[in-house]
Amino acid sequence: MLDHGSLLSSLSGPADLKRLRPAELERLSGEIREKIVSTMAHNGGHLASNLGVVELSIALHRVFESPNDRIVWDVGHQCYAHKLLTGRQHLFDGIRKAGGIAGFPKREESPHDAFNTGHASTSISAALGMLVAKDLEGSDGRAVAVIGDGALTGGLAYEALSHCGHLKLPLIVILNDNTMSISPNVGGLSKYLSRLSMKAKYQSFRRSFDSMAKKLPFIGDFFFECVLRLKRAVKAVFYFDNFFVDLGFEYVGPIDGHNIRLLSRVLADVRQLGRPVVVHVLTRKGKGYCFAEDDPGSYHGVGAFSVDSGLAGKSRDTGAGKKAPTFTEALGTALLEAADADGRIVAITAAMEKGTGLSAFRNRYPKRFFDVGIAEGHAVTFAAGLASQGRKPVVAIYSTFIQRTVDQLIHDVALQNLPVVFVLDRSGFVEGDGETHQGLFDIALFGSIPRMTVLAPSGEAELRLMLRYALELPGPAMIRYPKSVCPPELPEMALPLEPGRGVWLRKNPESRLCLAFSGSSFAEANRAAELLGGEVDLYNIRFHKPVERERLVGLMNSYDAVVFVEEGIRPGSFGEYARSLAHEMKCRAGILALAADESYADSGNALGTSPQLLARAGLDGEGIARQVREWLAQ
Repeated sequence: MLDHGSLLSSLSGPADLKRLRPAELERLSGEIREKIVSTMAHNGGHLASNLGVVELSIALHRVFESPNDRIVWDVGHQCYAHKLLTGRQHLFDGIRKAGGIAGFPKREESPHDAFNTGHASTSISAALGMLVAKDLEGSDGRAVAVIGDGALTGGLAYEALSHCGHLKLPLIVILNDNTMSISPNVGGLSKYLSRLSMKAKYQSFRRSFDSMAKKLPFIGDFFFECVLRLKRAVKAVFYFDNFFVDLGFEYVGPIDGHNIRLLSRVLADVRQLGRPVVVHVLTRKGKGYCFAEDDPGSYHGVGAFSVDSGLAGKSRDTGAGKKAPTFTEALGTALLEAADADGRIVAITAAMEKGTGLSAFRNRYPKRFFDVGIAEGHAVTFAAGLASQGRKPVVAIYSTFIQRTVDQLIHDVALQNLPVVFVLDRSGFVEGDGETHQGLFDIALFGSIPRMTVLAPSGEAELRLMLRYALELPGPAMIRYPKSVCPPELPEMALPLEPGRGVWLRKNPESRLCLAFSGSSFAEANRAAELLGGEVDLYNIRFHKPVERERLVGLMNSYDAVVFVEEGIRPGSFGEYARSLAHEMKCRAGILALAADESYADSGNALGTSPQLLARAGLDGEGIARQVREWLAQ
């Protein structure tokens, strides 16, 4: 390989890495980091996590034979170096953009993307399934799960580890640890012992010795048990963590995750083992970019920024010189005010303190704030326990991640009618992150749960009203809102809530057409009403559940046509419910339900900015108006 020119651009695939010399691998690491930083500065995306796994990605692809060896990236937001190393350099400038490659692994995109990921703690289960399939087929190849210490807090990861230890198949788990601090002495001794224990010769000797010990006359079983206990005692003294050993894994590490030569040697040895193994790798988030190294939390997921000066704040001006809050910020402020007035309120999140706007709450009420890690199911049942003892828990989780808690919401909260408030950030369309992060399923998933109240605010005033209302309910409630800036307020948005009823934002006695919208669809529905011209009434649904049936039936009997608009999946939507009710009650109005089509799941359809996603779904103002005209014409 030539020493001049770009090494990254000269790679056609992972096989080319095997021909590079150590100095060239270091240079390649720098080129990859430079490419990731410059691209994220323009496109936005996950920065710190990707900068932390560059050397690990190179070592994995030098040692393993992808795609025959299956590499599964947990969560997947750290797969950028992997994509650059697997023949997608020429596509990388379009990552996370409409028509571009995804910011997460996608099987449809490349055979090197072994498994579609976007949520945490799935990699070990998926990789183990792949390994079992290979075993049943009698085919060769390894399965590798790359999981971060944060994702390892998820219960699914432990279930998979336990099962793998039982099966004793040679699954390789790479524990990417970017937070733990390890004593140099203990770490050095652990590295020495683990390097010894993973060698194939040692494994062969150990199996022979164990077999021989068991065969000793009269005392074989007793002697073997004594040796086993002695080994465990030694490991308990010298190993940093022998939890994995107790589950049936070999433990290797901790090792420097930025030393390509060491990583390559260790992984090459591990690949030859015939047993499950955990390789404990220490990395630094944001490595190679000073701003991200100093503040990896802020540089986890970023918008466009300046490479030279780092993140720059974006001004959101309402036109009156006052910065408009995002829905996330509005929730954080409203919750803090509520907590000031009521000491029973506690806040819970699942590793998303900043993302859900709870940092100020944690700072003021640290004993009433709980971050449970990436364990959404636990967060829900933990909240249920708090509620059963008179507390008022508010659980802040992204809409896409609340999907993981359906059983806990039904079994532990709703069936006991416990007063837990769920605030779902990132509901509706979410730009950049693809189909795994779209918040389109909450209405359909949770609207059918008994005793659950589901609310959708259209602005800051309604969000405050709805939080206050939900906190006073005797049972569970859910408030869904988008990842966006709160729109300019209308006076009607501040009207008090009436259970099961919405409010009129525009109403004319002569109107024959009504646009009924939900929460985040306010701005686009309002724009559509302007484009349609004439007398078009505008109704804010507010409540997805409960619904005052008589009032809704009365509304649908007052018009020739009623159009329901919402940022959710169409099957199970409020519009579908209204259409079914109109048919049942033989209402006068024709009903059109506008919501997200299921085809949004195609990678191209789920990538792009929020305006692009809305336009593609026909849910921007122009799209709504066009569909209404076509429907009326028919």
